[in-house]
Amino acid sequence: MLHGMDCLWVGLAAMAGGFVNALAGGGTLITFPTLLAIGLPAVAANVTSTVALCPGYLSATFSQAGDLRGQSKRVWLVLPAAVLGGICGALLLLHTSDKTFRAVVPFLILMAAGLLALQGPLRTWLLRHAGQRGLHAKHIESWAALPIALAAVYGGYFGAGLSVIVLAALGLLIDDTLTRLNALKQIIAFSVNIAAAAIFIFSGQVKWWVVLAMTCGSLVGGALGGRMAGKIQPAILRWIVVGIGLVVGLIYLVRA
Repeated sequence: MLHGMDCLWVGLAAMAGGFVNALAGGGTLITFPTLLAIGLPAVAANVTSTVALCPGYLSATFSQAGDLRGQSKRVWLVLPAAVLGGICGALLLLHTSDKTFRAVVPFLILMAAGLLALQGPLRTWLLRHAGQRGLHAKHIESWAALPIALAAVYGGYFGAGLSVIVLAALGLLIDDTLTRLNALKQIIAFSVNIAAAAIFIFSGQVKWWVVLAMTCGSLVGGALGGRMAGKIQPAILRWIVVGIGLVVGLIYLVRA
């Protein structure tokens, strides 16, 4: 069970993560290092974080459900790949020793920070190419399951930056508006997360008191972030989180 101060720090970190996710994304780069800082083993911290983030992914998916209309074929094309990839990533994590995972954590954090830094240029590229009919041949969509499966393995293993990877893959292979691709990305990310969480809850690694504190904090942070949408520039928050990720990643790299 968490001590009082640990519970407070975890709740505040989850609130900050939920707030940042609602506006810019990258909240895991705040919550995961916090769980390590309170003394959780690296694998248990990642497992617990994944389970705790499920409600946030669910609410994000429902919020864009309307933009999934007319995309049922795409959903059924990529969903099995997302679920299977998430399960494979989760099993891979559970078969990784804590020492090995701690060794790769700095690189995972730095990669996630890099992906988050590329989110702005990626969205600009997608917006510039959206609506250009004939950019992608229709049959190319059938290949979308492969990169989604690979991204899902990464998502089940670590998760930070998953949304950026998925959106990039969808933008390259599917010709549609950014709004509709983003909705498809949400259900993919939720499927990966819930598939991994389904494996993790039977692993004995989940710290349920942490999950409770994180869930409450992230829900409050998400609600605050939703209300602040339009008042704070997401780009500013994104670069703050990128900076945090770079600092944390370099600290863990030096320690390793």
